[in-house]
Amino acid sequence: MLSKNLFISSYCHVKNNTISFNGNVLFSDDSQDFSGFVKSAAKHLNTSYPKLYKMDNLSKLASLAADAILSEQKAQSDTALVFSNRASSLDTDRKHQASISDTNNYYPSPSIFVYTLPNICLGEISIKHQLHSENCFFVFDKFNPEHLHGNTEYLLHHKKAETVLCGWVDFDDKNYEAFLYLVSENGNIAHTVDEISRRYRSKL
Repeated sequence: MLSKNLFISSYCHVKNNTISFNGNVLFSDDSQDFSGFVKSAAKHLNTSYPKLYKMDNLSKLASLAADAILSEQKAQSDTALVFSNRASSLDTDRKHQASISDTNNYYPSPSIFVYTLPNICLGEISIKHQLHSENCFFVFDKFNPEHLHGNTEYLLHHKKAETVLCGWVDFDDKNYEAFLYLVSENGNIAHTVDEISRRYRSKL
């Protein structure tokens, strides 16, 4: 039996050293590299979570975007996560490879190796926000709203979760982009492929 109509209740972009929520800028600082931006943004958003600074870049990016949404929406424990990207964990994979390539200075760091899977960022978000529902991470050549829409509809219609946080979180070298949105039975934006695409393409 299908549930009620579903809606996008909120969405967030993190790109170009700017965080926006529902089309409004929450924080912007283009004077720093990504690491500095994360520290300044976390302070501005009152993100009290020391472990954030020990994460790899992909997890930092995902956590910032998730915080912007889940802090406002008060995340439920049965909020599912459906994420995707293009580069997988490539940014961290390169760092791990560099740590084992030099035979004269061979030191594979466990703190780097643990992040050589893209879905680790889902675990970091789940731990912080105490989520206990379904989660999955897909790798595509480009943003795939059809796939995200289909998975989210399945989870909610089959009562696998009450809400679903989903979207695109990609980090490769100095290039990064996050677009996350929350889907539930409450909201003003219809949960359709066209609306997902429209929000993803928006500047904020």
